[in-house]
Amino acid sequence: MKLLSKMVFVALASVLMIGMTVFPDTFASAEEGSGEKVDVRVMSYNIAAGAGSDGVYDTERIAQVIKDSGAEVIALQEVDVHWGARSNNDDILADLADRLDMHSFFAPIYDMDPLVEGEPRRQFGVAILSKYPIIKATNHDITRLSTQNTTPEPALAPGFAEAIINVKGALVPFYSTHLDYRGDPTVRIMQVDDMLNIFDEQAGEKVLLGDMNATPEAPELSPLFDRFTDAWSAVSDELGYTFSALAPSKRIDYIFASESIEVQDAEVIDTLASDHLPVVADLALNRGENGHIIEGND
Repeated sequence: MKLLSKMVFVALASVLMIGMTVFPDTFASAEEGSGEKVDVRVMSYNIAAGAGSDGVYDTERIAQVIKDSGAEVIALQEVDVHWGARSNNDDILADLADRLDMHSFFAPIYDMDPLVEGEPRRQFGVAILSKYPIIKATNHDITRLSTQNTTPEPALAPGFAEAIINVKGALVPFYSTHLDYRGDPTVRIMQVDDMLNIFDEQAGEKVLLGDMNATPEAPELSPLFDRFTDAWSAVSDELGYTFSALAPSKRIDYIFASESIEVQDAEVIDTLASDHLPVVADLALNRGENGHIIEGND
């Protein structure tokens, strides 16, 4: 009987060790996320297709800004993937993900035939980089007024990125968006409404990051301020201007978080690596009752 018990114990121990070897992140995430709060540093950054304020294309300095910031989840806007000469036909997202050793998701706004047959498709859009595993990702449609059409009409089009990320055991959707740049707010009003409808389909906490192309007092952004906490104004009385990088005069880049998420800190990083300044926030996500939980990275 004692021999049988010992054999069972050895067998169970072996199974446990195999599980820890094959699925190490499963055990790590459960241990790291064992408390009520999960801290994460996030960033929103319009990278201007890799061009700095000096007009020089240089993704290495973009990567360095992100690395130095300590950001763990980054929402990018104006990302070229084999788009053209301005970015050396590079896949900017793959380049940044490789330099930073991060997971990534690309949500193209435009997906066009190559200029030369046989070359990769020309794409431009938004993206998400993450230190943590991306469990599921979706490129949602919102209303857009195309810049690639000579007679555009507002219509649903892709380019609103959602990535559900396992942050130390908390399963949270992060969104990257880039709203219409025109002075007339009509399309932005429609885009905000579209995003809110998408949010209604996803329960739990959310983090929305992006270039909204509108200042905080713009009426079209009021539904976002009503629904979310604006990370910058939650912790700072400063103006927080993000554009332009050379002479900042307005705040158009944002980090919005569900009201149940605690904003611990926020900053705008002074850099000329793009024509926008990146905004960074430290958030405390909730595990358990107020947030999704996942014990593993499958």
